[in-house]
Amino acid sequence: MAAKHFYETFHPEHYDLFIDINRAQKTINGTSTITGEALENTILINQKYMKIASVTSAGKDVPFTVNDEKEAIKIELGQTGKVTVEIKYSAPLTDSMMGIYPSYYQVDGVQKQIIGTQFETTAARQAFPCVDEPEAKATFSLALKYDEHEGETTIANMPEVKVEDGVHYFEQTVRMSSYLIAFAFGELQSKITETKDGVKVGVFATKAHQAKELDFALDIAKRAIEFYEEFYQTKYPLPHSWQLALPDFSAGAMENWGLVTYREVAILLDPDNATPYQKAYVATVIAHELAHQWFGDLVTMKWWDDLWLNESFANMMEYVSVDALEPSWHVWDNLYQISEVPAALTRDATDGVQSVHVNVEHPADIDSIFDSAIVYAKGSRMLVMVRALLGDDALRKGLKYYFEQHQYGNATGDDLWNALSTATDLDIGKIMHTWLDQPGYPVVSTKVNSAGHLILSQKQFFVGEGKEVGRKWAIPLNANFEAPQIMSERELDLGDYQELRSAAGHALRVNVGNSSHFIVNYDETLMNDIMAEFDQLKPVDQLQLLQDLGLLAEGKQISYAEIVPLLPKFADSKSYIVISALLSSIRSLFKFVTPDSAQEKDLKAFVNKLAQKQVERLGWQAKDSDTDDDKRIRPLEIALALYAGNSAVIKAGHQIFVEHDQNLSKIDASVRPYVLMNEVKNYNEPGLVDRLLKEYQAAIDPNYKDDLTDAITNTKNPAEIKKLIENFENAAVVKPQDLRSWFADVLANPKGEQFAWDWLRDQWPWLEKTVGGDMEFTTYITVASNIFHTEKRLQEFKEFFEPKADQPGLGREIKMDTKNIESKVDLINAEKDAVNQAVRENL
Repeated sequence: MAAKHFYETFHPEHYDLFIDINRAQKTINGTSTITGEALENTILINQKYMKIASVTSAGKDVPFTVNDEKEAIKIELGQTGKVTVEIKYSAPLTDSMMGIYPSYYQVDGVQKQIIGTQFETTAARQAFPCVDEPEAKATFSLALKYDEHEGETTIANMPEVKVEDGVHYFEQTVRMSSYLIAFAFGELQSKITETKDGVKVGVFATKAHQAKELDFALDIAKRAIEFYEEFYQTKYPLPHSWQLALPDFSAGAMENWGLVTYREVAILLDPDNATPYQKAYVATVIAHELAHQWFGDLVTMKWWDDLWLNESFANMMEYVSVDALEPSWHVWDNLYQISEVPAALTRDATDGVQSVHVNVEHPADIDSIFDSAIVYAKGSRMLVMVRALLGDDALRKGLKYYFEQHQYGNATGDDLWNALSTATDLDIGKIMHTWLDQPGYPVVSTKVNSAGHLILSQKQFFVGEGKEVGRKWAIPLNANFEAPQIMSERELDLGDYQELRSAAGHALRVNVGNSSHFIVNYDETLMNDIMAEFDQLKPVDQLQLLQDLGLLAEGKQISYAEIVPLLPKFADSKSYIVISALLSSIRSLFKFVTPDSAQEKDLKAFVNKLAQKQVERLGWQAKDSDTDDDKRIRPLEIALALYAGNSAVIKAGHQIFVEHDQNLSKIDASVRPYVLMNEVKNYNEPGLVDRLLKEYQAAIDPNYKDDLTDAITNTKNPAEIKKLIENFENAAVVKPQDLRSWFADVLANPKGEQFAWDWLRDQWPWLEKTVGGDMEFTTYITVASNIFHTEKRLQEFKEFFEPKADQPGLGREIKMDTKNIESKVDLINAEKDAVNQAVRENL
């Protein structure tokens, strides 16, 4: 039975909020005055970590009890109907990156802080008492006071209307959900512009940054809002759209209505030294959050089980909009196909994975459903399929109807399908329920049977153990020959293969463009035909071949040994996405060798052979003749050559380090991480790691900081690794927001794996206390499972994590990640000899 929602007892209509924050004492004092309709005599209001001083209604004290476990204030009103309740409270200002919290940074060696907020999913209740559920939409009037000094800026969802006696008053909001409220204050710099319709657009950051780092984001944000107004045929509903870079931020970004917050690396860019990837990443993050201003903010999911409604849609729209704003970037290929698609296919192949639509009640479980590979990546693939079926004109028509029907309110998935169905004859809901309500996806097997007919069949695809329960999907086939648009049957006989082949005039393929969420297993006849026309295949089709073959090998439907001899065919491609897929295929071979073994030596020689021509063609340094693809391929090939131990590449990288010794940040950003890693791995002069660590602490540019992290964590020196791990709990060196990437990098270093794993087990209580309230918390478990692949580590992983499987929010992740390691251990045991033999034969 579903838990009782607080909204069933009380419908808030308006909040008058007074919040007084004292940074020095780390306290919050406030009054939350809520007007609304009591549906029961006893109403429930959310609070967390609060002391409630008093509750009054109509000027009189009313009885109340506080239940910390249920995060509730139970208020005995003794009446129903229209009421106003005033709650006086106090709460701590925490360092958990949830609720109202300080972000720390340095300017000229002096530590400073700005205060920001993060309320999604259930942390508004840490800031003020409220009905903290998406359906409980209301208007909010915010009055904010703090220990202010001269030169500070105060911003919120809505414009400031006045300041009196040190209190900042903001314009009343539109009707919105509590998790979207936001405000911030501190010494901020900003750049502000206006859209053609007069919406003010601004980017805010600390004064530690160069002003020019705000320019790129400002341009993208302005143009994205203008694009969405036109695409959705619905005006942006607020006076302004502020984008704020926070020095401490748990997620990537958050779509607070009118005041979007970001991790610094997701919004700030040095325009003079940014890679194509960094530009595309920042642009898509901004476009994602601004897509939410309509899809998520204007119309909000009714409950968290429809979280995908927000996230999947914004995830698709970030690519739709950036592709329209910067078509030369080819973000659908260069970003979507190499990040979202493999993430979704890999995660969704493990038995026990959540479906996109998932029932959820407990606050910790709500946080745990933010599975980026499913709710974001898989969900966006579902919507990409819908877009392909509908076309943009029908999609926009359906969305306009959806916004008109549900603006300032809440919706469910079916409301979206109903709205889209007004613009098409297809039963979109019927097709989509097969994808959203079921976990997993099918492998479509294509074979020519003994009668010469082409037979397609679908079956759920698993990596590792999987229980076959007869699931079926409505599959958009996207065939390049005469075939049905949708395959709903378990098996399909498409008739005489030779007739189909000669009518098409080319090799027969399905899922052309890799836009539907399934993989294909071609029989020998079809596969040989495809490989004979290999050179005519588009880059995305070549990528798809490698992607599907790799997954089939992980699922033991073919052997990795069959893939190894195919890799040289892809090695000299001039397409970034093909080389990116090749790199993924090569990395998947790493698990079959032990570091420093004879087999690894063979694998390195094989990788060197694959990279040789490209490295000679491209080198370390950018050239005037570089294509956009060349610029993106160069770092990938350097990474392969460095793994392979290519002495010429190692030497040339060292030379670049020596030339830039006095100003490492000025090394071309596309190769900078590899120059630094090469130096630490292959030269590591005494004191180098200490020097880079000091550089890391002083660095302001978040991308440069990431490059330094990658380099420092590659040290082979046990004493240095121990020292790094000692800094994991020192926020002055490693911020809690960056801790997971430091941990992952040390764990991925064969010389650091044991140290990092011991630290995680020893310090789990500290980690839980520091980032346990945070939706990123479970990803520490995922990081370990992605790296572990031996019987010994599997046993240790199970011993440590299985006793924690009953904890809210952890259970599904622990089960999934255990299966992930088990499947790798089984695969290695079965395939190791054959794979290493294939590598040797192809040297």
